[in-house]
Amino acid sequence: MKGPFRSLANANYRIWAAGALISNIGTWMQRTAQDWLVLTGLSHQNAAAVGIVMGLQFGPQILLLPLTGYAADHFDRRKLLFCTQAGMGVLALGLGLLAVTGLVQLWHVYVFAFLLGCAAAFDAPVRQAFVSELVEERYLANAVALNSTSFNAARMIGPAIAGGVIAAVGSGYVFLVNAVSFLAVLSSLTFLRLEGPAPGHRLSASRGGFAEGFRYVSQRPDLRVVLLMLFLVGTFGLNFPIFISTMAVTVFHVGAGQYGLLTSMMAAGSVSGALLAATRARPSLPLLLTAAAMFGLTCAAAAAAPSYLAFGLTLFTIGLAAQTFTTSTNSLAQISTEPHMRGRVIAIVLAIALGGTPIGAPIVGWIANTLGPRWALCVGAASGLVAAAVAGLYLAERRRPNPDAGPA
Repeated sequence: MKGPFRSLANANYRIWAAGALISNIGTWMQRTAQDWLVLTGLSHQNAAAVGIVMGLQFGPQILLLPLTGYAADHFDRRKLLFCTQAGMGVLALGLGLLAVTGLVQLWHVYVFAFLLGCAAAFDAPVRQAFVSELVEERYLANAVALNSTSFNAARMIGPAIAGGVIAAVGSGYVFLVNAVSFLAVLSSLTFLRLEGPAPGHRLSASRGGFAEGFRYVSQRPDLRVVLLMLFLVGTFGLNFPIFISTMAVTVFHVGAGQYGLLTSMMAAGSVSGALLAATRARPSLPLLLTAAAMFGLTCAAAAAAPSYLAFGLTLFTIGLAAQTFTTSTNSLAQISTEPHMRGRVIAIVLAIALGGTPIGAPIVGWIANTLGPRWALCVGAASGLVAAAVAGLYLAERRRPNPDAGPA
């Protein structure tokens, strides 16, 4: 099979992709319901509370990074995925039961968010690495691209379904649906037919691996620019649960169904961005500059949106720009790094991408509470424009002739 879906010719990958898609839809349903429950049911439209939930949920992914990478390289990946997926299913079930029975309180959501973050911290790296055991090496890049497309497609479908369920029966039942969705990926893991023993004891970083990676990055000004841009946008710009939920509730005064549609609109843009990235031969720093600038400008347009419809349309372009930026950042970091340093550099990229959320989300949430959600979106806009300026200054400096070089 040729074309963008060629990895689906592999039976194991088809089974895995089907189960993962169903589970991803459930996960995005829960994220939507969780933000809505915190904002409208457990607090007085407190955006800072949503930011705290985001920080607790994503914080463990950076704090546990050395342990999670070790686990992905040294334990049987299928068994580890069984444990992480089952654990997240149990947590969704527990939070759902608390919500359905009316016993849920804000501190319960905080605890469950942190525990879910711990499970996801172990799940994310092993899930990404597990794909290499399902497809041939020549199909690996395509399989990874399809995983990204599936994740963003679920982000488009899940929130829309969640909005309807919340409006009909309440947030608690969304958590229960997510708990059931984990049965799909657990079943897919059972049906896989992997030949031979699972690869184990792969090359792992030494105790000084992270320090060595930072030394390598410090000697590469181009990588430093890319990582600084990622930090700016990832920390202050990619806080969509806060942006969308607060604009929906406090500015446009819409219900859960319309809120879910807004998230789906942005996800539709993300799917488009992922598919465009898959067709691109090689990313470049000028492309990152363009994507960051587009992200900043569209966030500014969203902040000034006069109506619900206009806001939804700008979210599509925000999703397109954000996905182009993040995918191109990851790809550029990989292809511009020497093979023997690639793993450590990507570990740093992952740490910056995940570690910025616990810092930025509470700050952005506080701004949304204090000054209003439109000002919070302005912070996102500023992050994109400043990141674009960083790239522009670097490119201008690189093109400037060196007076000490002398005549050619």
